[in-house]
Amino acid sequence: MQNRRDFIKNAAISSIGIATGGSALGFSAKSYRRIIGANELIRVATIGVNSRGNSMGGTFAGQKGAEIGTVCDVDERAIPKAIEFIKKIKPTADPKSERDCRKILEDKTIDAIYIATPDHWHAPLTIMGCQAGKHVYVEKPLSHNPREGELAVQAARKYNKVVQMGAQRRSAPILTQGINELHKGIIGRVYMAKAWYTNKRKATNLKPGTVPSWLDYELWQGPAPRMAYKEGLIHYDWHWFWHWGTGEALNNGTHEVDVARWGLGVDYPIRVSSMGGRYEFKDDWETPDTQVIIMDFPNRVSLMWESRSSNGRKIEGLDRGIIFYGENGSLDTGGDSYKVYDLDGKLVKEIKAAGEGEMAGRNTASPSLGMDSLHAADFLDAIKNNRRPNCDVEIGYKSVLSMQLGNIAWRVGHSLEIDPSNGHIVGDKEAQKLWSRDYEKGWEPKV
Repeated sequence: MQNRRDFIKNAAISSIGIATGGSALGFSAKSYRRIIGANELIRVATIGVNSRGNSMGGTFAGQKGAEIGTVCDVDERAIPKAIEFIKKIKPTADPKSERDCRKILEDKTIDAIYIATPDHWHAPLTIMGCQAGKHVYVEKPLSHNPREGELAVQAARKYNKVVQMGAQRRSAPILTQGINELHKGIIGRVYMAKAWYTNKRKATNLKPGTVPSWLDYELWQGPAPRMAYKEGLIHYDWHWFWHWGTGEALNNGTHEVDVARWGLGVDYPIRVSSMGGRYEFKDDWETPDTQVIIMDFPNRVSLMWESRSSNGRKIEGLDRGIIFYGENGSLDTGGDSYKVYDLDGKLVKEIKAAGEGEMAGRNTASPSLGMDSLHAADFLDAIKNNRRPNCDVEIGYKSVLSMQLGNIAWRVGHSLEIDPSNGHIVGDKEAQKLWSRDYEKGWEPKV
């Protein structure tokens, strides 16, 4: 069985790159076929195909040894568009359409599900998928709350299923090279990482409305306790409301914090604090648009994440990125390159991926298309070889939990003490109430 490093080194960059015989990271279609050349066909169902899910449907359709068997969404308008896009990538494709994801779980011809639903669906559907015998690729965040994440890990292990979280930087060759250099001591002992995200989001104001005919709002709510439909919530701005979303910390911060945790070589923190608020606008947002989360880990290691959702000024010339600080210098990365500096800030090494930067621009559907394809390929290869993927469910859980703890600290208004052996909140009844959530009767996730 090939190991993770060998797979990343040889996998292809994207379905587009494969089709044209090359890739932005310099891997050829021939080398891709050599790695993914097994005859087994993995049939995937895509669930949630507006925007991100539509893009990833095309990514999976372009993978050797994979086939999109079904396209599913509670918005009936999204399904024909997604099928059309899949057929552009693979003209021979003929996926079925479905509005109820539960029927997909009953379909014995489906081997794996891809989940790009709102956050409140992620873990419950992951658990249901494992119980139904499906492998699962779930977009970040793995869960809406920490308890769900624990259950998702339990489900993957109990049913022996591959569960990959969509933290695609884990499958980026250049980034993997940079992390390996960190671990080998290129800047000495690494004691701190700073991560950030910036954007220019506008105000969100919801208003009462009538459920549109094209939407199954009952099923969209799924596990969440029922609330009246409001215009402006669907399909994106639910992110900023705790009932369904997890704020910018989990919407985007998960990516950088996952890389930071990977580079620092840490698991669970010992202390988490957060400050910030909804500062840019006076509107209906519940989550912060300006936030700093600080996590202290054992052995004198710290991680800080900064977010400005409504002020797009870049940091170090990047919308988003990570800086690692060590005894002998620092290492910066945006995902598709890395730079090493000495203690005086002098650049001593720079490694870039060939071709255009994967992180350029603000393409919300697929901000890093090349990494998406590598991550999807890794998921499929993990299924074929019965191994854990690059961002296995447990890795994803630890990264997501770190940010969930940051949100909990912000919501209760004080720092949290954490048990570093399991990530649980210590001695804080108010904060512990946010470890889980209430569910609509009959939708409670169980393993």
